[in-house]
Amino acid sequence: MGLESNPDAERAKEVTLARLEDQISWYDRKSTNSRNWHMRLKIGTLVCAAAIPFSAAMGAQAYVGGGLGALVVVMEGFQQLFQFHTNWVSYRGTCESLKHEKYLFLALAGPYATAASPQRMLAERVEGTVSVENAKWVAQETRPEKKDEGRP
Repeated sequence: MGLESNPDAERAKEVTLARLEDQISWYDRKSTNSRNWHMRLKIGTLVCAAAIPFSAAMGAQAYVGGGLGALVVVMEGFQQLFQFHTNWVSYRGTCESLKHEKYLFLALAGPYATAASPQRMLAERVEGTVSVENAKWVAQETRPEKKDEGRP
């Protein structure tokens, strides 16, 4: 019985492709969001940092330079806390890997060309890619802060 005539196989293929599209969309959105926040914070940091010596040269009150310096610290703190650059790169990489799997599967190319069950292989590879990304995220989120190595 061919794949086309097997309703269970066709349903499995639909579910797998729906899951793949959902994951591609999620990683694409999160990558774009992380990139946008990274760029906003970096541009803000650069503008504020450049404005500090300019404000001093213009004879501005000390609190202007101090406030701009505090903004630089806060924006860099947000960048470190939320890891926008790291997430941008990681999510974009995962999104592109998932797209790669999708196109190989749809063309029955690469490993799918000779697979006994291309749809099953796709499901396993997609879930493997997503699981690796999830494991990286968990490791990052649960990483203990570096401790002073001379202290217990």
